[in-house]
Amino acid sequence: MKIEQIFTSCLAEMAYYIESKGEAVVIDPLRETAPYTERAENDNAKIKYIFLTHFHADFVSGHVDLAKKTGATIVYGPGATAEYDLYNGTDGEKFKVGDAELELLHTPGHTMESISLLLRDKNGKEQCLFSGDALFIGDVGRPDLAIKQGALTEEDLAKHLFNSLRNKIMTLPDDIVIYPNHGAGSACGKNMSKETYDTLGHQKEVNYALRHDMTEDEFVKEVLTGLVAPPQYFPKNAGMNKGINTDIDSVIENGKKALTVDEVKALVADGAIILDTRHQNEFIKEHIPGSLFIGLNGQFAPWVGALIKDIDQKIVIVTDFGKEEEAVTRLARIGYDYAQGYLPNPMAAWKEAGNETDSIQQVTPQELETLAVESDINILDVRKKSEFFSEHIIGAENEPLDTINSNVDNLDKDKTYYVHCAGGYRSVIFESIAKANGVLHLIDIADGFNGIKEHTKMNVSDYVCPSTML
Repeated sequence: MKIEQIFTSCLAEMAYYIESKGEAVVIDPLRETAPYTERAENDNAKIKYIFLTHFHADFVSGHVDLAKKTGATIVYGPGATAEYDLYNGTDGEKFKVGDAELELLHTPGHTMESISLLLRDKNGKEQCLFSGDALFIGDVGRPDLAIKQGALTEEDLAKHLFNSLRNKIMTLPDDIVIYPNHGAGSACGKNMSKETYDTLGHQKEVNYALRHDMTEDEFVKEVLTGLVAPPQYFPKNAGMNKGINTDIDSVIENGKKALTVDEVKALVADGAIILDTRHQNEFIKEHIPGSLFIGLNGQFAPWVGALIKDIDQKIVIVTDFGKEEEAVTRLARIGYDYAQGYLPNPMAAWKEAGNETDSIQQVTPQELETLAVESDINILDVRKKSEFFSEHIIGAENEPLDTINSNVDNLDKDKTYYVHCAGGYRSVIFESIAKANGVLHLIDIADGFNGIKEHTKMNVSDYVCPSTML
């Protein structure tokens, strides 16, 4: 028997491929189908089932395309309904995969249709639990992301989750391995570990939500405390996962077309945006005026989903040579299916057509320190509020990147701002959006807050408890 965890760092998502005796299953696949069909082909196996542990909100799954290509049955938990054919498994139902067996455990709470899958080997021994978003390593699934299901509240879902954990998961043997659907960096939980698997016994020792003497009321309070609003694309992706979407091959084929400068200009005139996915240092040095920066080297898809409000937005891609298909694929993973193509050799082509480019001024942390001594400057910290409250440069203002689209008017267009995040990625995203909104006097601080702390003696505050947390 083969068990393979397929980790996608940008989304902090784990899909699973299991094969035994020429039969295979896939659990929680991403949108593209090749990673799963190629594995099955290499194993000379047939994909029998595609399990979805719930209707995902943070990515668009490729289960419909994968089922069409393989003939596999799409399996959800009780009560799931969608526009495509699916099989509703029942609590305790068993599915044979070669010599192995998967038992479906209905574990509602993150959503009502949520399931976990208990794998037994050919001898009937429990090996591992694919826990979906019910149980993470160090955390549990947040109960506020489900598409509204009747009159159920977040508190109701949290109570369901409490009982799922206590009555379905915590009763399993301590030595089984927990394989969750997400890890650190995902917005589907609050404080997930960087580890991607663990034993149930160890999680009972270290996971706050599995404390053996925790009451239901305590659990509900702990799980709901500290939740921030989910990214705006989450309900859109959950809706797409209930529907039949454009097949991924067509989306990629359309998105990786080479465009001319004139075609790019025509698309922009028709409402398209230019999305620059190169490294932030390249964008700082030179970019097409008005373009939005979100680099492939960072949390690309989540930031696209958080900041580009219209999921049907037409997009022209600027990227490094050979990265065109990757950019389109990563957009499609979260439902941004309208990439119109890319501009080859973008900066040279743009200038050869007689157009001007733009850039962003940048200072080192040491230069910033000198400037701060010599004059009164405006330092803008664009990290999350929680990061800012934990530690920040004394006197800095906080305008989180997360809310730039709604709060850009907070910026004074006559001021010059020295902008930083933690390491230099988010600040450039912020600057590209602010500049497109007419805030032009922006200077990037190289290496961000980390560089300031390492290379300067500028005064840094201790933890400050915001009034909203009192």
